[in-house]
Amino acid sequence: MVSSASPGGRPPGTPRDSPARRDAPSASPASPASTLLGQAEIRALAARLGVRPSKRLGQNFVTDPGTVRRIVTLAGLAPEDVVLEVGPGFGSLTLALLPAARQVTAVEVDPVLAAELPLTAARHAASLAERLVVVTADAARISAAEAGRGEAVSPPSRRMAAGGSGGSPPGPALPADAPTALVANLPYNVAVPVVLHLLAAVPSLRRGLVMVQAEVADRMTAPPGSRVYGVPSVKLAWYAEARRAGPVPRTVFWPVPNVDSGLVAFTRRDPPAVAGASRDEVFAVVDAAFAQRRKTLRAALAGWAGSAAGAERVLRAAGVEPQARGESLDVAAFARIAAAATIGGT
Repeated sequence: MVSSASPGGRPPGTPRDSPARRDAPSASPASPASTLLGQAEIRALAARLGVRPSKRLGQNFVTDPGTVRRIVTLAGLAPEDVVLEVGPGFGSLTLALLPAARQVTAVEVDPVLAAELPLTAARHAASLAERLVVVTADAARISAAEAGRGEAVSPPSRRMAAGGSGGSPPGPALPADAPTALVANLPYNVAVPVVLHLLAAVPSLRRGLVMVQAEVADRMTAPPGSRVYGVPSVKLAWYAEARRAGPVPRTVFWPVPNVDSGLVAFTRRDPPAVAGASRDEVFAVVDAAFAQRRKTLRAALAGWAGSAAGAERVLRAAGVEPQARGESLDVAAFARIAAAATIGGT
């Protein structure tokens, strides 16, 4: 995957280690140093750029300044934080994040929107624009190196670099600090895969606050035994402790979606302390257990273990009742099953 990135608002010839970019923020999220976008500004930007919200990309843009202020407040950012924002779109949330963090690394898959974002930051948050690094890439495939590195390009070639339409080659790599917090309005169709990928690929991420479809928020934060507890719940629990952080009405988006949204906050923690089982091995058990969630684990894991009898042996070795169902187990129990299979040679 090829990604391109640009620091927002850097004048040509400014040193890469400019103090303006390295200093800790002195403004609060409510500071007038950043003026936020409303619905009129967003629609005007969309018309000028010829952008129509894409269902394929799951694009629903936040148009309410109060909502983005609330998100930044709930994210609980510290002045030294480096924020990773996925899908910044026109920059509604980006502009609210800039006063609250030392750096914002915005990952945008749409090259037109990625090219415009530094210019929006320069217009609406001129004194903070140096804190912005824009990466044109698919967040579901980005690596830690790409999340923490950008390419410096001069303003005239910024659009060409993001759009891949020619022009001068980009400048040398711009050093950027590793992200510490994920704050994003995630596209509905890729929310869970993106969060899980970033937690795996960017180990510097310690916490986050993401806006997702309300139903997805329920699944991400469901406890064992819940009706909606499943694969997203268990896999997210491998990396972090997650909780619902509040609802978001559909009316704050353009276009207005057919469903409401919810905020999910998470804090990274160590995986279960179970020796002998890798993440991939644990996740294979989780996938098998919930592929047929109405079946007992003895039956659901038969294919994974080679037979129902083999599944029962592994389950008993892990201290799990074979007649239980996957929805009753926490992530540590799944780790014990994977470890028991490794020890037993399944």
